[in-house]
Amino acid sequence: MPGRVARLIVLTVLTGHLIARAAPAPADGISPAERRSGRDFMAPETQAMQSDDASNPGMLWVLQGEALWEQKAGAAGRSCADCHGPAASMRGVAARYPALDAASGKPVDLAGRINQCRSNHQDTLPLVAESDDLLALTTFVAHQSRGLPIAPPEEPRLDPFRETGRQLFNARMGQLDLACADCHDDRWNGRLAGSAVTQGHPTAYPLYRLEWQGIGSLQRRLRNCMVGVRAEPFAAGSDELIALELYLMQRAAGMEIETPGIRP
Repeated sequence: MPGRVARLIVLTVLTGHLIARAAPAPADGISPAERRSGRDFMAPETQAMQSDDASNPGMLWVLQGEALWEQKAGAAGRSCADCHGPAASMRGVAARYPALDAASGKPVDLAGRINQCRSNHQDTLPLVAESDDLLALTTFVAHQSRGLPIAPPEEPRLDPFRETGRQLFNARMGQLDLACADCHDDRWNGRLAGSAVTQGHPTAYPLYRLEWQGIGSLQRRLRNCMVGVRAEPFAAGSDELIALELYLMQRAAGMEIETPGIRP
């Protein structure tokens, strides 16, 4: 914590305190003509694994999510399909998340919305962050939008949270005193410890990482990056991580959803 706090100030944004660093105004993002998916930085064999559903291990979570979609749960004895119908009804949904949660007035990501449905409509407990079942359901729903462009909601009430995400993306953190933008805006197409530095677009989440030997959320990757710069990561599901996700989706607007992606 001290390594991060020593470099950060508190920025108050509407509903609470979120963290950002006082710094010169950064360059915002990458020009549309230069934007590239993380897939484009991968080795040909990794690209081929993602493209072939029979070889893509992330499809195991899609299949698990499909079974959970039809499975009745909770005191209400209802399944996702009982309310939403076939999976095709979810096409385009992942392209619009995070979205505004009317009850709280804050953004909610796709996994958070799934857990809200469990609590409010199935009368059962929310699934634990990064649990196999939550990842499977999130991957299954996101997979229905594969091939569609990311289309962040045009909702003015989300603008302060998007701005907080932008501030966080450009905030230097941890003992290494690095910001997300230092790698993903300024040094993309380079290499770090032998691995490609990509532009950081969240087009393929949840995705399967060979390093993890499993599937994981965008929040897991963000937390990993924070650990990598020797900063204390934000808590899973925190306002800060959702604000970052909101900004990253805006930054990738128009890019194609690939879920489930494959990365090293």
